Amino acid sequence: MYEDCVESTKDYYLFCDNEGSWGIVLEALAAIGIVVTILLLLAFLFLMRKVQDCSQWNVLPTQFVFLLGVLGLFGLAFAFIIQFNEQTAPVRYFLFGVLFALCFSCLLAHASNLVKLVRGGVSFSWTTILCIAVGVSLLQTIIAIEYVTLMMTRGMMFEHMTPYQLNVDFVVLLVYVLLLMALTFFISKATFCGPCENWKQHGRLIFVTVLISIIIWVVWISMLMRGNPQLQRQPQWDDAVICIGLVTNAWVFLLLYIIPELCILYRSCRQDCPAQINTCGAVPVYQRTFRSENQELSRARDSDGAEEDVALTSFGSPIQLQTVDTTQEYLIPRATLSPQQDAGV
Repeated sequence: MYEDCVESTKDYYLFCDNEGSWGIVLEALAAIGIVVTILLLLAFLFLMRKVQDCSQWNVLPTQFVFLLGVLGLFGLAFAFIIQFNEQTAPVRYFLFGVLFALCFSCLLAHASNLVKLVRGGVSFSWTTILCIAVGVSLLQTIIAIEYVTLMMTRGMMFEHMTPYQLNVDFVVLLVYVLLLMALTFFISKATFCGPCENWKQHGRLIFVTVLISIIIWVVWISMLMRGNPQLQRQPQWDDAVICIGLVTNAWVFLLLYIIPELCILYRSCRQDCPAQINTCGAVPVYQRTFRSENQELSRARDSDGAEEDVALTSFGSPIQLQTVDTTQEYLIPRATLSPQQDAGV
């Protein structure tokens, strides 16, 4: 049966290899990831209707696009499980960088918005955040389109290149994605500085997610460029290394960013009177000054033992009477006054 499988479908050799258990494991993890991502997409659509805070709602469309990118990453894993051929090569070189660029650009847009919010500023509109995310990822799309088009117009050059040349081109094609990762990492660190503590938890999620992603990328790129040739496992381990990094990073996006964000969103929606997340921990200066002045006036009025009375004229306009010490004098009821005295008053 094993020989029949190899002879009949050479492109799907890794599916039939009894020693290549990594393909079965990654295939299962990718399939589970697709199901979980779809459920999270439905949960986001359900909770978007209940969010009342505009600053919190503005980032939800970008997070929805982020989930679509993660869904694409799990689907792309199957292109690496199947053996490298003329059908899977363009898909790998095009979608790998584009999907990761979309995910990291969404994190970058969210972190940029948080930099304003932690300092007490006003949030960007949802269209602005979404345009930043999509616009930043367009450059990687253009680079990938030009590379794949150039390789295919030259007579499918992928099949005539050595494994080392293929790996070098694959990594060089992802330089812009590495730049996005570094930029998102430093901007997420800037969210730690500011008086608004409630928004910092979102910045910490982005910071940890990008930090773990950088570690994953350093490991799989090192293995692809140095580890596999030194261990004499090139190209046998190349697809496995890239696919493991792909699936692992996609799960990191879900476990460290999307699911915690969804929990925060769910808790805020359950509150009957949701607090304004944009409020800072410290009371503004003008409010503190106003309160202190009111307290000083109240203490001064209480110490003098005087109170202020306001009477209304027959036309309804308020007249402020002279302050009378209640401990020494008594006010004469209006009903006991004569018409002449009443007119005098």
